[in-house]
Amino acid sequence: MKMVAIIPARLASTRLPRKMLREIAGKPLVGLVYEAVRSSALLDDVVVATDSEEILAVCREHGWHVRMTSARHRSGTERVHEVSNSVAADVYVNVQGDEPLIRQEHIAALLGVMSDAAVQVGTVMTRCPQEEIDNPNAVKVVTDSTGRALYFSRATIPFDRDGTSPLYFKHLGLYAFRKTALDRFVEWPESTLEKSERLEQLRFLENGVAIYVGETPYDSIGVDTEEDLQRVTRILQER
Repeated sequence: MKMVAIIPARLASTRLPRKMLREIAGKPLVGLVYEAVRSSALLDDVVVATDSEEILAVCREHGWHVRMTSARHRSGTERVHEVSNSVAADVYVNVQGDEPLIRQEHIAALLGVMSDAAVQVGTVMTRCPQEEIDNPNAVKVVTDSTGRALYFSRATIPFDRDGTSPLYFKHLGLYAFRKTALDRFVEWPESTLEKSERLEQLRFLENGVAIYVGETPYDSIGVDTEEDLQRVTRILQER
């Protein structure tokens, strides 16, 4: 199968302005993500998808494969869909542009889920660190016995009513799609739960499309705030 990774990258972030071009360990964030994803031997290509002339110029300067996409997109999945219309692949991997700690193992776990031809949408999870269980910025996921996602939430799920100490799983910011799933996603309106949680993957669940979840022992950190930026910087410096 042909596997193509797409990194949606826009400059107009709100919580951390211009975060895609903020430098960590001497490189812009978008470049760290690109190089981390490109290290996977399982991928045939990696593409940055942006609506920013500035990001476009930086990527071209460094030789990172980049495509200009519409500024009208409301989500990263819509931006991935636009690229899928001109880049042929069997599976499209969507890696959020603020995930510089993505590893080859994350990609392998994700593509392992997609080895089943019946799976239309896949993603990954890891054991949720204790300090993030009640953090709404750490999205939790619950699955059935086959790995199919039952729900994603910023709330603490499952709720531990009787103190049984259940396992909590944190959802990580990368997905894999078949082309048909992407085509359907952009046809549907924003769903009720998606609006409430601000989690675009809920649009698939509300429309009856199953999302299967692979597990990885490796956590990741999405860079949404200045604190996240400093935390990732420290980790990379230690490496």
